[in-house]
Amino acid sequence: MPELVVTALLAPSRLTLKLLRAFMWSLVFSAALVAAAVYGCIALTHVMCRPRRGFCGRPRHTPPVCLSDPTLGEHCFLILRSSGLRLHYVSAGRGKGPLMLFLHGFPENWFSWRYQLQEFQSRFHVVAVDLRGYGSSDAPKDVDCYTIDLLMADIQDVILGLGYSKCILVAHDWGALLAWNFSIYYPSLVERMVVVSAAPMSVYQDYSLHHIGQFFRSNYIFLFQLPWLPEKLLSMSDFQILKTTLTHRKRGIPQLTPSELEAFLYDFSQPGGLTGPLNYYRNIFRTFPLEPQELATPTLLLWGEKDPYFEQGLVEAIGSRFVPGRLEAHILPGMGHWIPQTNPVEMHQYMWAFLQDLLD
Repeated sequence: MPELVVTALLAPSRLTLKLLRAFMWSLVFSAALVAAAVYGCIALTHVMCRPRRGFCGRPRHTPPVCLSDPTLGEHCFLILRSSGLRLHYVSAGRGKGPLMLFLHGFPENWFSWRYQLQEFQSRFHVVAVDLRGYGSSDAPKDVDCYTIDLLMADIQDVILGLGYSKCILVAHDWGALLAWNFSIYYPSLVERMVVVSAAPMSVYQDYSLHHIGQFFRSNYIFLFQLPWLPEKLLSMSDFQILKTTLTHRKRGIPQLTPSELEAFLYDFSQPGGLTGPLNYYRNIFRTFPLEPQELATPTLLLWGEKDPYFEQGLVEAIGSRFVPGRLEAHILPGMGHWIPQTNPVEMHQYMWAFLQDLLD
Protein backbone atom coordinates (compact mmCIF):
# COMPACT_ATOMS: atom_id res chain seq x y z
CA MET A 1 0.00 0.00 0.00
CA PRO A 2 1.46 3.41 -0.94
CA GLU A 3 2.86 5.37 1.95
CA LEU A 4 0.61 8.33 1.19
CA VAL A 5 -2.50 6.16 1.52
CA VAL A 6 -1.30 4.69 4.83
CA THR A 7 -0.61 8.19 6.16
CA ALA A 8 -4.09 9.32 5.12
CA LEU A 9 -5.74 6.32 6.81
CA LEU A 10 -3.83 6.87 10.06
CA ALA A 11 -4.39 10.62 10.16
CA PRO A 12 -7.77 10.48 11.99
CA SER A 13 -6.33 8.19 14.69
CA ARG A 14 -3.29 10.40 15.17
CA LEU A 15 -5.45 13.50 15.38
CA THR A 16 -7.72 11.82 17.93
CA LEU A 17 -4.72 10.84 20.04
CA LYS A 18 -3.32 14.38 19.91
CA LEU A 19 -6.67 15.84 20.93
CA LEU A 20 -6.97 13.30 23.75
CA ARG A 21 -3.52 14.19 25.05
CA ALA A 22 -4.22 17.91 24.78
CA PHE A 23 -7.45 17.46 26.74
CA MET A 24 -5.63 15.33 29.32
CA TRP A 25 -2.91 17.96 29.84
CA SER A 26 -5.51 20.71 30.21
CA LEU A 27 -7.15 18.70 32.99
CA VAL A 28 -3.81 17.91 34.62
CA PHE A 29 -2.70 21.53 34.76
CA SER A 30 -6.12 22.69 35.94
CA ALA A 31 -5.88 20.17 38.75
CA ALA A 32 -2.29 21.27 39.38
CA LEU A 33 -3.38 24.88 39.92
CA VAL A 34 -6.09 23.81 42.34
CA ALA A 35 -3.63 21.58 44.21
CA ALA A 36 -1.11 24.44 44.31
CA ALA A 37 -3.69 26.71 45.94
CA VAL A 38 -4.56 24.07 48.54
CA TYR A 39 -0.98 23.11 49.38
CA GLY A 40 0.02 26.78 49.33
CA CYS A 41 -2.52 27.47 52.06
CA ILE A 42 -1.24 24.48 54.04
CA ALA A 43 2.38 25.61 53.72
CA LEU A 44 1.55 29.20 54.71
CA THR A 45 -0.39 27.94 57.72
CA HIS A 46 2.69 25.99 58.85
CA VAL A 47 4.80 29.14 58.49
CA MET A 48 2.33 31.23 60.48
CA CYS A 49 2.17 28.61 63.24
CA ARG A 50 5.97 28.31 63.38
CA PRO A 51 7.27 31.72 62.26
CA ARG A 52 10.82 31.09 63.49
CA ARG A 53 11.31 28.41 60.89
CA GLY A 54 10.63 30.84 58.07
CA PHE A 55 9.91 30.16 54.41
CA CYS A 56 12.87 27.88 53.70
CA GLY A 57 14.11 24.51 54.80
CA ARG A 58 17.02 24.45 57.22
CA PRO A 59 20.09 22.98 55.50
CA ARG A 60 21.53 19.92 57.25
CA HIS A 61 25.32 19.87 57.20
CA THR A 62 25.91 16.59 59.05
CA PRO A 63 24.09 13.33 58.30
CA PRO A 64 22.40 11.64 61.28
CA VAL A 65 24.32 8.81 62.91
CA CYS A 66 21.69 6.22 62.00
CA LEU A 67 22.66 6.49 58.31
CA SER A 68 26.05 4.97 59.14
CA ASP A 69 24.75 2.11 61.31
CA PRO A 70 27.16 -0.77 60.51
CA THR A 71 24.51 -3.44 61.16
CA LEU A 72 22.64 -2.29 58.05
CA GLY A 73 25.49 -2.97 55.64
CA GLU A 74 28.36 -1.42 53.74
CA HIS A 75 28.00 1.82 51.76
CA CYS A 76 29.09 1.43 48.14
CA PHE A 77 28.84 3.14 44.75
CA LEU A 78 28.24 1.70 41.29
CA ILE A 79 28.85 3.41 37.94
CA LEU A 80 25.87 2.60 35.72
CA ARG A 81 26.82 1.22 32.31
CA SER A 82 23.98 2.83 30.34
CA SER A 83 24.19 6.38 31.70
CA GLY A 84 27.54 6.72 33.45
CA LEU A 85 25.74 7.97 36.56
CA ARG A 86 27.01 6.97 40.01
CA LEU A 87 24.45 5.20 42.19
CA HIS A 88 24.79 4.80 45.95
CA TYR A 89 23.70 1.56 47.63
CA VAL A 90 23.98 -0.27 50.93
CA SER A 91 24.93 -3.93 50.77
CA ALA A 92 25.05 -6.83 53.24
CA GLY A 93 25.20 -10.63 53.09
CA ARG A 94 27.17 -10.95 49.85
CA GLY A 95 27.78 -14.62 49.10
CA LYS A 96 24.99 -15.85 51.39
CA GLY A 97 22.31 -16.32 48.75
CA PRO A 98 20.43 -14.75 45.82
CA LEU A 99 20.38 -11.01 45.23
CA MET A 100 17.49 -9.22 46.96
CA LEU A 101 17.25 -5.72 45.52
CA PHE A 102 15.21 -3.02 47.31
CA LEU A 103 13.66 0.01 45.56
CA HIS A 104 12.32 2.80 47.78
CA GLY A 105 9.55 5.34 47.29
CA PHE A 106 8.97 9.05 47.94
CA PRO A 107 9.78 10.83 50.23
CA GLU A 108 12.28 8.16 51.28
CA ASN A 109 15.70 6.71 50.44
CA TRP A 110 17.63 3.47 51.01
CA PHE A 111 17.17 3.86 54.79
CA SER A 112 13.46 3.02 54.49
CA TRP A 113 14.59 -0.64 54.11
CA ARG A 114 16.61 -0.75 57.36
CA TYR A 115 14.43 -3.45 58.94
CA GLN A 116 14.54 -5.66 55.83
CA LEU A 117 18.32 -5.26 55.44
CA GLN A 118 18.79 -6.62 58.96
CA GLU A 119 16.20 -9.37 58.57
CA PHE A 120 17.27 -10.95 55.27
CA GLN A 121 21.05 -10.50 55.15
CA SER A 122 21.55 -13.95 56.72
CA ARG A 123 20.14 -15.77 53.65
CA PHE A 124 20.35 -13.23 50.81
CA HIS A 125 22.68 -10.65 49.39
CA VAL A 126 20.55 -7.62 50.29
CA VAL A 127 21.09 -4.35 48.41
CA ALA A 128 19.11 -1.15 49.01
CA VAL A 129 19.78 1.60 46.46
CA ASP A 130 19.32 5.34 46.48
CA LEU A 131 17.44 5.70 43.22
CA ARG A 132 18.64 8.23 40.64
CA GLY A 133 18.08 11.73 42.04
CA TYR A 134 17.99 10.63 45.67
CA GLY A 135 20.50 10.80 48.51
CA SER A 136 24.12 10.20 47.56
CA SER A 137 23.27 9.00 44.04
CA ASP A 138 23.82 11.32 41.09
CA ALA A 139 20.92 13.68 40.45
CA PRO A 140 20.63 15.12 36.93
CA LYS A 141 18.55 18.30 36.88
CA ASP A 142 16.77 17.80 33.55
CA VAL A 143 13.22 16.38 33.74
CA ASP A 144 13.98 14.20 30.70
CA CYS A 145 16.59 12.32 32.76
CA TYR A 146 13.80 10.69 34.81
CA THR A 147 11.75 8.86 32.20
CA ILE A 148 10.53 5.36 33.01
CA ASP A 149 12.81 3.86 30.35
CA LEU A 150 15.93 5.45 31.88
CA LEU A 151 14.93 4.44 35.40
CA MET A 152 14.39 0.83 34.28
CA ALA A 153 17.80 0.86 32.62
CA ASP A 154 19.25 1.89 36.00
CA ILE A 155 17.75 -1.19 37.63
CA GLN A 156 19.11 -3.44 34.88
CA ASP A 157 22.57 -1.90 35.28
CA VAL A 158 22.51 -2.45 39.05
CA ILE A 159 21.61 -6.14 38.75
CA LEU A 160 24.19 -6.87 36.05
CA GLY A 161 26.78 -4.53 37.58
CA LEU A 162 26.61 -6.45 40.86
CA GLY A 163 27.39 -9.64 38.95
CA TYR A 164 23.95 -11.27 38.90
CA SER A 165 21.69 -12.49 36.11
CA LYS A 166 18.45 -12.16 38.11
CA CYS A 167 17.16 -10.94 41.46
CA ILE A 168 14.32 -10.89 43.94
CA LEU A 169 12.90 -7.40 43.53
CA VAL A 170 11.35 -5.81 46.65
CA ALA A 171 9.74 -2.44 46.12
CA HIS A 172 7.46 0.15 47.70
CA ASP A 173 5.56 3.18 46.38
CA TRP A 174 7.49 4.77 43.46
CA GLY A 175 10.01 1.95 43.58
CA ALA A 176 7.11 -0.45 43.09
CA LEU A 177 5.86 1.44 40.02
CA LEU A 178 9.30 0.92 38.52
CA ALA A 179 9.37 -2.73 39.62
CA TRP A 180 6.05 -3.49 37.89
CA ASN A 181 7.33 -2.02 34.63
CA PHE A 182 10.70 -3.69 35.00
CA SER A 183 9.11 -7.13 35.46
CA ILE A 184 7.20 -6.62 32.19
CA TYR A 185 10.11 -5.44 30.02
CA TYR A 186 12.97 -7.36 31.70
CA PRO A 187 11.25 -10.57 32.90
CA SER A 188 14.41 -12.69 32.72
CA LEU A 189 16.07 -10.48 35.37
CA VAL A 190 13.30 -10.90 37.98
CA GLU A 191 12.92 -14.26 39.68
CA ARG A 192 10.36 -13.13 42.24
CA MET A 193 8.83 -9.81 43.20
CA VAL A 194 7.53 -8.38 46.47
CA VAL A 195 5.44 -5.25 45.94
CA VAL A 196 4.10 -3.00 48.69
CA SER A 197 1.48 -0.29 48.22
CA ALA A 198 1.55 0.43 44.49
CA ALA A 199 -0.15 -0.63 41.26
CA PRO A 200 1.21 -0.90 37.71
CA MET A 201 0.81 2.41 35.89
CA SER A 202 -1.64 1.03 33.34
CA VAL A 203 -3.81 -0.44 36.11
CA TYR A 204 -3.70 2.83 38.05
CA GLN A 205 -4.65 4.76 34.91
CA ASP A 206 -7.68 2.60 34.07
CA TYR A 207 -8.85 2.33 37.68
CA SER A 208 -8.62 6.08 38.29
CA LEU A 209 -10.66 6.87 35.18
CA HIS A 210 -13.53 4.83 36.68
CA HIS A 211 -13.06 5.73 40.36
CA ILE A 212 -12.88 9.48 40.90
CA GLY A 213 -12.05 8.97 44.59
CA GLN A 214 -8.60 7.71 43.61
CA PHE A 215 -7.86 11.06 41.95
CA PHE A 216 -8.56 12.85 45.21
CA ARG A 217 -6.33 10.45 47.14
CA SER A 218 -3.50 11.20 44.69
CA ASN A 219 -4.01 14.97 44.52
CA TYR A 220 -0.34 15.67 45.27
CA ILE A 221 0.62 14.15 41.89
CA PHE A 222 -0.99 17.13 40.15
CA LEU A 223 0.87 19.65 42.30
CA PHE A 224 4.17 17.98 41.38
CA GLN A 225 3.59 18.64 37.66
CA LEU A 226 4.43 22.32 38.18
CA PRO A 227 8.02 23.63 38.00
CA TRP A 228 9.86 24.92 41.13
CA LEU A 229 6.70 25.65 43.18
CA PRO A 230 6.40 22.14 44.71
CA GLU A 231 10.03 22.31 45.87
CA LYS A 232 9.28 25.64 47.55
CA LEU A 233 6.08 24.51 49.24
CA LEU A 234 7.56 21.25 50.53
CA SER A 235 10.57 23.04 52.02
CA MET A 236 8.64 25.82 53.78
CA SER A 237 8.67 25.86 57.58
CA ASP A 238 11.64 23.46 57.53
CA PHE A 239 9.96 20.77 55.42
CA GLN A 240 6.85 20.63 57.61
CA ILE A 241 4.66 19.07 54.91
CA LEU A 242 7.17 16.20 54.55
CA LYS A 243 7.46 15.91 58.33
CA THR A 244 3.70 15.62 58.65
CA THR A 245 3.54 13.08 55.80
CA LEU A 246 6.12 10.84 57.45
CA THR A 247 5.15 11.15 61.12
CA HIS A 248 1.37 11.60 61.12
CA ARG A 249 -0.24 9.50 63.85
CA LYS A 250 -2.71 7.79 61.51
CA ARG A 251 -1.39 8.26 57.96
CA GLY A 252 2.37 8.21 58.55
CA ILE A 253 5.03 6.34 60.54
CA PRO A 254 4.25 7.39 64.12
CA GLN A 255 7.14 5.41 65.65
CA LEU A 256 9.72 7.25 63.54
CA THR A 257 12.38 8.67 65.86
CA PRO A 258 13.76 12.22 65.38
CA SER A 259 17.03 10.74 64.12
CA GLU A 260 15.24 8.48 61.62
CA LEU A 261 13.17 11.42 60.37
CA GLU A 262 16.39 13.36 59.84
CA ALA A 263 17.73 10.42 57.80
CA PHE A 264 15.16 11.38 55.14
CA LEU A 265 15.18 15.16 55.59
CA TYR A 266 18.98 15.34 55.40
CA ASP A 267 18.95 14.38 51.72
CA PHE A 268 16.05 16.65 50.79
CA SER A 269 17.67 19.62 52.54
CA GLN A 270 20.70 19.54 50.27
CA PRO A 271 20.76 21.97 47.30
CA GLY A 272 18.38 20.61 44.65
CA GLY A 273 17.55 17.66 46.91
CA LEU A 274 13.83 17.70 46.06
CA THR A 275 14.04 18.32 42.32
CA GLY A 276 15.24 14.87 41.27
CA PRO A 277 12.54 13.00 43.22
CA LEU A 278 9.80 15.35 41.97
CA ASN A 279 10.97 14.88 38.39
CA TYR A 280 9.72 11.28 38.63
CA TYR A 281 6.20 12.68 38.94
CA ARG A 282 6.76 15.22 36.16
CA ASN A 283 7.18 12.32 33.73
CA ILE A 284 4.21 10.29 34.90
CA PHE A 285 1.67 11.60 32.35
CA ARG A 286 4.00 11.60 29.36
CA THR A 287 3.09 8.05 28.34
CA PHE A 288 -0.67 8.52 28.58
CA PRO A 289 -2.69 6.61 27.45
CA LEU A 290 -1.16 3.26 28.42
CA GLU A 291 -2.15 -0.10 26.96
CA PRO A 292 -3.18 -2.92 29.35
CA GLN A 293 -0.32 -5.33 30.00
CA GLU A 294 -0.31 -8.92 31.20
CA LEU A 295 1.61 -9.60 34.42
CA ALA A 296 3.39 -12.93 34.80
CA THR A 297 6.24 -12.59 37.33
CA PRO A 298 5.51 -14.54 40.56
CA THR A 299 4.59 -11.72 42.92
CA LEU A 300 3.72 -11.17 46.57
CA LEU A 301 1.53 -8.07 46.89
CA LEU A 302 1.05 -6.46 50.31
CA TRP A 303 -1.54 -3.71 50.68
CA GLY A 304 -2.58 -1.74 53.74
CA GLU A 305 -6.30 -1.77 54.48
CA LYS A 306 -6.06 1.87 55.60
CA ASP A 307 -3.69 3.16 52.92
CA PRO A 308 -4.65 6.85 52.57
CA TYR A 309 -3.19 7.15 49.06
CA PHE A 310 -4.48 4.08 47.21
CA GLU A 311 -7.91 2.45 47.28
CA GLN A 312 -8.29 -1.26 48.05
CA GLY A 313 -10.07 -1.78 44.74
CA LEU A 314 -6.71 -1.52 43.01
CA VAL A 315 -5.76 -4.94 44.41
CA GLU A 316 -8.58 -6.64 42.50
CA ALA A 317 -7.72 -4.61 39.41
CA ILE A 318 -4.11 -5.79 39.63
CA GLY A 319 -5.23 -9.41 40.01
CA SER A 320 -7.32 -9.19 36.84
CA ARG A 321 -4.14 -8.53 34.82
CA PHE A 322 -2.17 -11.50 36.19
CA VAL A 323 -1.55 -14.89 34.69
CA PRO A 324 -3.50 -17.26 36.99
CA GLY A 325 -1.49 -18.58 39.92
CA ARG A 326 1.28 -15.98 39.72
CA LEU A 327 -0.07 -13.44 42.26
CA GLU A 328 -0.31 -13.83 46.03
CA ALA A 329 -2.10 -10.75 47.37
CA HIS A 330 -2.85 -9.77 50.97
CA ILE A 331 -4.79 -6.78 52.27
CA LEU A 332 -3.39 -6.24 55.76
CA PRO A 333 -6.00 -5.16 58.36
CA GLY A 334 -5.35 -1.88 60.14
CA MET A 335 -2.16 -1.11 58.21
CA GLY A 336 -1.44 1.97 56.11
CA HIS A 337 0.90 2.94 53.30
CA TRP A 338 4.34 2.60 54.95
CA ILE A 339 4.26 -1.13 55.73
CA PRO A 340 8.05 -1.78 55.46
CA GLN A 341 8.60 0.71 58.29
CA THR A 342 5.40 0.52 60.34
CA ASN A 343 4.83 -3.25 60.25
CA PRO A 344 8.12 -4.95 59.37
CA VAL A 345 7.45 -8.10 61.42
CA GLU A 346 4.25 -8.92 59.53
CA MET A 347 5.89 -8.09 56.20
CA HIS A 348 8.83 -10.36 56.96
CA GLN A 349 6.55 -13.28 57.80
CA TYR A 350 4.81 -13.03 54.43
CA MET A 351 8.14 -12.67 52.63
CA TRP A 352 9.81 -15.69 54.28
CA ALA A 353 6.80 -17.87 53.41
CA PHE A 354 6.74 -16.59 49.81
CA LEU A 355 10.47 -17.18 49.28
CA GLN A 356 10.86 -20.42 51.26
CA ASP A 357 11.02 -22.71 48.22
CA LEU A 358 14.02 -20.73 46.89
CA LEU A 359 15.93 -21.54 50.07
CA ASP A 360 15.10 -25.24 50.40
